Amino acid sequence: MDMRQFTRNSMHGLVIALCLTFTTLTAQAKCPITLVVFGDSLSAGYGLEKQYAFPTRLNIALNQKGHTVKVINAGVSGDTTAGGRARLEWTLGNNVDAVILELGANDALRGLGTEQAYKNLAGILKILADRGIPTLLAGMHAPPNMGEDYGKSFDDIFKRLNKEFDVIFYPFFLDGVAANPALNQEDGIHPNPAGVDVLVERILPDVEALLKRVGNAS
Repeated sequence: MDMRQFTRNSMHGLVIALCLTFTTLTAQAKCPITLVVFGDSLSAGYGLEKQYAFPTRLNIALNQKGHTVKVINAGVSGDTTAGGRARLEWTLGNNVDAVILELGANDALRGLGTEQAYKNLAGILKILADRGIPTLLAGMHAPPNMGEDYGKSFDDIFKRLNKEFDVIFYPFFLDGVAANPALNQEDGIHPNPAGVDVLVERILPDVEALLKRVGNAS
């Protein structure tokens, strides 16, 4: 083979390699991270139009920060930890990169047993861990009227789970919003649009940390 032929073949190979690299990078750039918000009415957007729900506002905030993310609203109003555990497998499907787990409020409102709530959430987290899905665990507090003993036992659920599972732990999903009339709907429980924006602003750094785990796992 003469030098000219060798040079042409080398250049041809280089062009192919560059094209393949560009195609791969372009495909990656167009493939957003799929983040599922798996929760109850607090994260699902009860009483709000879709554009004001937590997953939608979080999606916008993450995009504004430069993240290519698709946030899926997998919240079910009234759902308990038992209900979440029962529907987890068919809700997730096969194309989930990360999960925000926000459940427990309805267990507390109904005074359900804290040990069973712990077991339900632990079961959910084990499934997610076995599937290698990075997870942010959002904690919850029991209403004051449930009593001090129940409140402590309920808070301990999330502290135990944080120690036992490799999750990003956000201690209180309603931080900065709970008990503030200006940030809640008339029921005093569910955030209004302004409240949702506060939730997103406060949890955003932890969600970004969650997305980094997706990158490290890939």
